[in-house]
Amino acid sequence: MSPQPNRTRPFADSNAQRWVLLVDNRFAIRDRLVDYLESGHMHVAAASDLKRALSKFDALQPCLVILVLAPGWLNASDVLRAIRSRSVNCGIIVLFREQQGCCEAERVRVLELGADDCVSEKISMRELLARTRAILRRRKPQLVAPGGHRGPSGCRFGGWILDHHTRRLTAPNGCEAVLTRSEHDLLAAFLNAPQRPLTREQLMNATSMHEDKFDRSIDVGVLRLRRKLKIELKATEVIRTERGVGYVLDVPVERRGKEAEISS
Repeated sequence: MSPQPNRTRPFADSNAQRWVLLVDNRFAIRDRLVDYLESGHMHVAAASDLKRALSKFDALQPCLVILVLAPGWLNASDVLRAIRSRSVNCGIIVLFREQQGCCEAERVRVLELGADDCVSEKISMRELLARTRAILRRRKPQLVAPGGHRGPSGCRFGGWILDHHTRRLTAPNGCEAVLTRSEHDLLAAFLNAPQRPLTREQLMNATSMHEDKFDRSIDVGVLRLRRKLKIELKATEVIRTERGVGYVLDVPVERRGKEAEISS
Protein backbone atom coordinates (compact mmCIF):
# COMPACT_ATOMS: atom_id res chain seq x y z
CA MET A 1 0.00 0.00 0.00
CA SER A 2 1.66 3.18 -1.16
CA PRO A 3 0.22 6.30 0.46
CA GLN A 4 -0.55 9.37 -1.60
CA PRO A 5 -2.43 11.47 0.92
CA ASN A 6 -4.16 14.67 0.05
CA ARG A 7 -3.70 16.19 3.46
CA THR A 8 -6.23 18.65 4.78
CA ARG A 9 -7.14 19.61 8.31
CA PRO A 10 -7.56 16.37 10.29
CA PHE A 11 -11.11 15.28 10.96
CA ALA A 12 -12.61 18.67 11.52
CA ASP A 13 -16.30 17.85 11.11
CA SER A 14 -19.08 17.54 13.68
CA ASN A 15 -18.29 13.87 14.36
CA ALA A 16 -14.77 14.55 15.62
CA GLN A 17 -15.07 12.03 18.43
CA ARG A 18 -15.78 9.10 16.13
CA TRP A 19 -12.55 7.16 16.69
CA VAL A 20 -11.00 4.60 14.38
CA LEU A 21 -8.63 2.12 16.04
CA LEU A 22 -5.84 0.65 13.88
CA VAL A 23 -4.14 -2.50 15.15
CA ASP A 24 -0.85 -3.48 13.48
CA ASN A 25 2.47 -4.49 15.09
CA ARG A 26 4.67 -3.01 12.32
CA PHE A 27 5.42 0.53 13.46
CA ALA A 28 6.49 2.03 10.12
CA ILE A 29 3.57 0.65 8.12
CA ARG A 30 1.14 1.46 10.93
CA ASP A 31 2.30 5.08 11.07
CA ARG A 32 1.87 5.46 7.30
CA LEU A 33 -1.65 4.08 7.56
CA VAL A 34 -2.50 6.44 10.42
CA ASP A 35 -1.18 9.42 8.44
CA TYR A 36 -3.21 8.48 5.39
CA LEU A 37 -6.44 7.87 7.30
CA GLU A 38 -6.05 11.15 9.17
CA SER A 39 -5.52 12.92 5.84
CA GLY A 40 -8.97 11.60 4.94
CA HIS A 41 -10.52 13.25 8.02
CA MET A 42 -10.41 10.15 10.22
CA HIS A 43 -9.65 10.46 13.94
CA VAL A 44 -7.24 7.55 14.43
CA ALA A 45 -5.65 5.79 17.39
CA ALA A 46 -3.11 2.98 16.96
CA ALA A 47 -2.03 -0.10 18.89
CA SER A 48 0.71 -2.64 18.29
CA ASP A 49 -0.84 -5.71 19.92
CA LEU A 50 -4.14 -7.09 21.13
CA LYS A 51 -3.64 -6.16 24.81
CA ARG A 52 -2.96 -2.49 23.98
CA ALA A 53 -5.75 -2.52 21.42
CA LEU A 54 -8.33 -3.69 23.96
CA SER A 55 -7.11 -1.11 26.47
CA LYS A 56 -7.53 1.68 23.91
CA PHE A 57 -10.84 0.22 22.80
CA ASP A 58 -12.20 0.44 26.36
CA ALA A 59 -10.91 4.00 26.75
CA LEU A 60 -12.03 5.42 23.37
CA GLN A 61 -15.03 3.28 22.39
CA PRO A 62 -14.14 3.50 18.68
CA CYS A 63 -16.80 3.12 16.03
CA LEU A 64 -14.44 1.18 13.75
CA VAL A 65 -11.47 -1.16 14.20
CA ILE A 66 -9.03 -1.92 11.38
CA LEU A 67 -7.34 -5.15 12.42
CA VAL A 68 -4.24 -6.43 10.61
CA LEU A 69 -3.98 -10.09 11.58
CA ALA A 70 -0.37 -10.89 12.36
CA PRO A 71 1.28 -14.34 12.39
CA GLY A 72 1.77 -15.59 15.94
CA TRP A 73 -1.20 -13.71 17.37
CA LEU A 74 -4.30 -15.35 18.75
CA ASN A 75 -6.37 -16.83 15.97
CA ALA A 76 -8.97 -14.73 14.23
CA SER A 77 -11.77 -16.25 16.30
CA ASP A 78 -10.27 -15.10 19.60
CA VAL A 79 -9.37 -11.65 18.29
CA LEU A 80 -12.80 -10.95 16.86
CA ARG A 81 -14.61 -12.34 19.89
CA ALA A 82 -12.53 -10.10 22.17
CA ILE A 83 -13.64 -7.04 20.18
CA ARG A 84 -17.24 -8.17 19.73
CA SER A 85 -17.58 -8.90 23.47
CA ARG A 86 -17.00 -5.18 24.03
CA SER A 87 -19.32 -3.83 21.35
CA VAL A 88 -21.90 -5.15 18.90
CA ASN A 89 -22.08 -1.81 17.07
CA CYS A 90 -18.40 -1.20 16.30
CA GLY A 91 -17.41 -1.85 12.69
CA ILE A 92 -14.49 -4.19 12.00
CA ILE A 93 -12.29 -4.38 8.90
CA VAL A 94 -9.83 -7.30 8.81
CA LEU A 95 -6.67 -7.05 6.72
CA PHE A 96 -4.77 -10.25 5.99
CA ARG A 97 -1.00 -10.09 5.77
CA GLU A 98 0.31 -11.01 2.34
CA GLN A 99 2.06 -14.14 3.65
CA GLN A 100 -1.17 -15.30 5.30
CA GLY A 101 -3.14 -15.07 2.08
CA CYS A 102 -6.78 -14.08 1.86
CA CYS A 103 -8.48 -17.22 0.61
CA GLU A 104 -12.22 -17.63 0.34
CA ALA A 105 -12.46 -19.89 3.40
CA GLU A 106 -10.66 -17.38 5.63
CA ARG A 107 -12.77 -14.47 4.38
CA VAL A 108 -15.97 -16.39 5.08
CA ARG A 109 -14.74 -17.39 8.54
CA VAL A 110 -13.92 -13.88 9.77
CA LEU A 111 -17.10 -12.43 8.23
CA GLU A 112 -19.19 -15.02 10.05
CA LEU A 113 -17.35 -14.18 13.26
CA GLY A 114 -18.57 -10.60 13.06
CA ALA A 115 -16.21 -8.68 10.77
CA ASP A 116 -17.88 -6.19 8.43
CA ASP A 117 -15.24 -6.40 5.72
CA CYS A 118 -12.26 -8.62 4.97
CA VAL A 119 -9.56 -7.85 2.41
CA SER A 120 -5.95 -8.56 1.53
CA GLU A 121 -3.26 -6.15 2.70
CA LYS A 122 -2.51 -5.57 -0.99
CA ILE A 123 -5.51 -3.26 -1.07
CA SER A 124 -4.65 0.34 -1.93
CA MET A 125 -4.86 2.96 0.79
CA ARG A 126 -7.40 4.85 -1.26
CA GLU A 127 -9.72 1.83 -1.35
CA LEU A 128 -9.18 1.15 2.36
CA LEU A 129 -10.21 4.73 3.14
CA ALA A 130 -13.31 4.32 0.95
CA ARG A 131 -14.30 1.10 2.72
CA THR A 132 -13.71 2.76 6.09
CA ARG A 133 -15.97 5.67 5.17
CA ALA A 134 -18.65 3.30 3.87
CA ILE A 135 -18.82 1.42 7.17
CA LEU A 136 -18.85 4.66 9.17
CA ARG A 137 -21.72 5.98 7.04
CA ARG A 138 -23.76 2.88 7.79
CA ARG A 139 -23.19 3.36 11.52
CA LYS A 140 -23.72 7.11 11.59
CA PRO A 141 -27.43 6.97 12.53
CA GLN A 142 -26.57 5.03 15.69
CA LEU A 143 -24.17 7.78 16.74
CA VAL A 144 -26.16 10.91 15.87
CA ALA A 145 -28.16 10.90 19.08
CA PRO A 146 -26.39 8.88 21.80
CA GLY A 147 -28.89 7.33 24.16
CA GLY A 148 -31.74 8.11 21.76
CA HIS A 149 -33.99 5.63 20.01
CA ARG A 150 -34.47 5.05 16.31
CA GLY A 151 -37.16 2.68 15.16
CA PRO A 152 -38.43 -0.43 16.92
CA SER A 153 -36.18 -2.08 19.46
CA GLY A 154 -37.63 -5.53 18.93
CA CYS A 155 -39.75 -7.76 16.72
CA ARG A 156 -42.08 -10.66 17.37
CA PHE A 157 -42.51 -13.26 14.63
CA GLY A 158 -43.88 -16.79 14.71
CA GLY A 159 -43.59 -16.90 18.50
CA TRP A 160 -39.99 -15.70 18.41
CA ILE A 161 -38.76 -12.36 19.81
CA LEU A 162 -35.67 -10.51 18.58
CA ASP A 163 -34.13 -7.65 20.56
CA HIS A 164 -32.25 -5.51 18.03
CA HIS A 165 -30.13 -3.76 20.66
CA THR A 166 -28.70 -6.89 22.29
CA ARG A 167 -29.12 -9.24 19.26
CA ARG A 168 -30.80 -11.65 21.68
CA LEU A 169 -33.24 -14.11 20.16
CA THR A 170 -35.89 -15.67 22.40
CA ALA A 171 -37.62 -18.88 21.30
CA PRO A 172 -41.32 -19.64 21.89
CA ASN A 173 -40.26 -22.01 24.69
CA GLY A 174 -38.31 -19.22 26.44
CA CYS A 175 -34.81 -20.37 25.49
CA GLU A 176 -32.44 -17.58 24.43
CA ALA A 177 -29.57 -17.31 21.99
CA VAL A 178 -27.35 -14.42 20.92
CA LEU A 179 -26.96 -13.91 17.18
CA THR A 180 -23.70 -12.96 15.52
CA ARG A 181 -23.68 -9.62 13.71
CA SER A 182 -24.08 -11.29 10.31
CA GLU A 183 -26.93 -13.47 11.58
CA HIS A 184 -28.70 -10.47 13.11
CA ASP A 185 -28.31 -8.35 9.95
CA LEU A 186 -29.64 -11.16 7.79
CA LEU A 187 -32.63 -11.79 10.08
CA ALA A 188 -33.32 -8.03 10.25
CA ALA A 189 -33.46 -7.95 6.44
CA PHE A 190 -36.15 -10.66 6.50
CA LEU A 191 -38.06 -8.90 9.29
CA ASN A 192 -38.13 -5.69 7.24
CA ALA A 193 -39.82 -7.56 4.37
CA PRO A 194 -42.00 -10.26 5.96
CA GLN A 195 -43.72 -12.78 3.69
CA ARG A 196 -42.04 -11.24 0.64
CA PRO A 197 -39.52 -13.25 -1.43
CA LEU A 198 -36.03 -11.73 -1.32
CA THR A 199 -33.28 -12.51 -3.81
CA ARG A 200 -29.71 -13.21 -2.71
CA GLU A 201 -28.68 -9.87 -4.20
CA GLN A 202 -31.32 -8.05 -2.14
CA LEU A 203 -30.16 -9.83 1.01
CA MET A 204 -26.52 -8.99 0.26
CA ASN A 205 -27.42 -5.32 -0.17
CA ALA A 206 -29.64 -5.25 2.91
CA THR A 207 -26.88 -6.72 5.05
CA SER A 208 -24.28 -4.25 3.76
CA MET A 209 -22.15 -6.97 2.21
CA HIS A 210 -19.52 -5.82 -0.22
CA GLU A 211 -20.12 -6.53 -3.90
CA ASP A 212 -17.30 -9.07 -4.09
CA LYS A 213 -18.98 -11.31 -1.51
CA PHE A 214 -20.43 -14.31 -3.25
CA ASP A 215 -24.01 -15.62 -3.23
CA ARG A 216 -23.08 -18.82 -1.40
CA SER A 217 -22.45 -16.82 1.78
CA ILE A 218 -26.16 -15.96 1.90
CA ASP A 219 -27.04 -19.65 1.70
CA VAL A 220 -24.67 -20.40 4.56
CA GLY A 221 -26.13 -17.54 6.60
CA VAL A 222 -29.70 -18.74 6.01
CA LEU A 223 -28.69 -22.27 7.01
CA ARG A 224 -27.28 -21.01 10.31
CA LEU A 225 -30.39 -18.93 10.98
CA ARG A 226 -32.65 -21.89 10.26
CA ARG A 227 -30.77 -23.98 12.81
CA LYS A 228 -31.32 -21.33 15.49
CA LEU A 229 -34.97 -20.87 14.52
CA LYS A 230 -35.85 -24.55 14.75
CA ILE A 231 -36.43 -25.91 18.24
CA GLU A 232 -38.19 -29.11 17.16
CA LEU A 233 -37.37 -31.50 14.35
CA LYS A 234 -40.92 -31.23 12.97
CA ALA A 235 -41.24 -27.49 13.45
CA THR A 236 -42.27 -25.41 10.45
CA GLU A 237 -39.39 -23.50 8.89
CA VAL A 238 -39.63 -19.78 9.56
CA ILE A 239 -37.44 -19.00 6.53
CA ARG A 240 -38.64 -20.79 3.41
CA THR A 241 -36.81 -21.28 0.12
CA GLU A 242 -38.56 -19.63 -2.82
CA ARG A 243 -37.38 -21.64 -5.83
CA GLY A 244 -35.88 -19.56 -8.58
CA VAL A 245 -35.96 -16.44 -6.44
CA GLY A 246 -34.30 -16.73 -3.04
CA TYR A 247 -35.82 -16.86 0.45
CA VAL A 248 -38.89 -15.59 2.29
CA LEU A 249 -39.72 -15.10 5.97
CA ASP A 250 -42.96 -17.09 6.03
CA VAL A 251 -44.58 -15.56 9.15
CA PRO A 252 -46.08 -12.14 9.98
CA VAL A 253 -43.99 -9.67 11.99
CA GLU A 254 -45.05 -7.46 14.90
CA ARG A 255 -42.70 -4.59 15.69
CA ARG A 256 -42.31 -3.28 19.20
CA GLY A 257 -40.92 0.10 20.27
CA LYS A 258 -38.43 0.65 23.02
CA GLU A 259 -41.10 1.85 25.38
CA ALA A 260 -43.29 -1.23 24.87
CA GLU A 261 -42.81 -4.30 26.99
CA ILE A 262 -42.00 -7.38 24.96
CA SER A 263 -43.15 -10.50 26.71
CA SER A 264 -44.02 -13.96 25.50
